[in-house]
Amino acid sequence: MQTTQIRLTARPVGEPKDSDVETATVDLPELAEGEVLLRTIYLSLDPYMRGRMSAAKSYAKPVELGDVMEGGTVCEVLESRSDRRAVGDIVLAYTGWQTHGVAQARHTRRLDPAEAPVSTALGVLGMPGFTAYAGLLEIGRPAEGETVVVAAATGPVGSAVGQIARLKGARAVGIAGGPEKCRLLVEEYGFDAAIDHRSESFADDLAAATPDGIDVYFENVAGPVGEAALRRMNTYGRVPVCGLVANYNATEAPHSDFTFPGFFSNVLVKSLTVRGFIQDEFTRTHHEAFLAEMARWVGDGSVRHREDVVDGLENALEAFRGLLTGRNLGKLLVRVGDDPTA
Repeated sequence: MQTTQIRLTARPVGEPKDSDVETATVDLPELAEGEVLLRTIYLSLDPYMRGRMSAAKSYAKPVELGDVMEGGTVCEVLESRSDRRAVGDIVLAYTGWQTHGVAQARHTRRLDPAEAPVSTALGVLGMPGFTAYAGLLEIGRPAEGETVVVAAATGPVGSAVGQIARLKGARAVGIAGGPEKCRLLVEEYGFDAAIDHRSESFADDLAAATPDGIDVYFENVAGPVGEAALRRMNTYGRVPVCGLVANYNATEAPHSDFTFPGFFSNVLVKSLTVRGFIQDEFTRTHHEAFLAEMARWVGDGSVRHREDVVDGLENALEAFRGLLTGRNLGKLLVRVGDDPTA
C-alpha cells in the first residue's frame, strides 16, 4: 500500500510557503501485530500546527525536517492485525497530512456514525470542543451573570466557549473579524454581543459591550485584541490562555504599549488569574464528562457548530495559511478521501 504525504522540508519564516513542504508518495510498511492500516477521510487543520513547524522550544516537539506534518484524522480501517479494530471501522487517529497511514490500534478511538457525524470528532466533539470545555470550566469558572469574552469567536474553540458560557448563565461577548462573522455569533451561536476587531472603534465597541467589565477572557489570539480585553478585566478576573495566533507568523517581537511591567501591574492590582493550558492535561479528569455533556448539548441544539471543508490533500497548506489569517468560518477540515458514512 502506498501513501501520499506532505512533509516539512524547511522551517517557515513568517507565513508558511509552498517551498517549506514537499509532496511524496511512498510505500507503507507491512502491519505488525496490534497495528491497523488506515485510509484518511478527514484531516484536521489547527493553529497549533504552526508551532510544530518551528524549532523553537514549546510544549511539544517540533516536526522534524523530512517528516510528515502532524495532525488529527478521521480514518477508515482497511486492514487490521488487532482484535480492537475491524476492517471498515471508522476511527479517530493521529496519522497527519497523508492519504494513508499505519497506527497502533490502541491509539485509535472507534467512532459511531449513528451518534454524530464522524467529522465532529475533530471539532465540536473533539480536541477543539474539549479545549473550550476544559479551559472555560476549569480555569475560567464563569458564574451566573458574569461576562465572558472570547477572541476568534467563530472558530471551533471560540464558538464553543461562548455557547458553554451562556449555558452556565453568563453573558457571552465574541470578538471576530468582519460583519458576517459578528452576525453569525449573535444570530446562530446566540452570543449576547459581537465585536469586530477590524473596526477603527474596536476598543470603544468592546467597552460598550462590556459595561460591567470582563470577568473571564478566553485568550485565543493575543495582540491588540488581547490587550484591549485585559485592560477591561474586573478584580478577580480569570484568563485561560489557549492560543496566541496573532503572533504565530511573526518574524520579530510584536510592538505593544502594554509593557511587561504594565501587564503584571494589571495582574497584581486586579488580582487576576492568568493560566496557560494545553487541553490534554485535563483528559484524565474531564474528558469523559465532556464527551457525555457536549454530545447532549450538540444533540439537543444547545451548542451549534459549523465546518469549513476543503477538498483534497493538495490544498491543505493553502487552507492552513487561510486559517492563520482568519479566512475560515468554523472548524477547518480537509476531506482527503470519500466519507462512507455521509
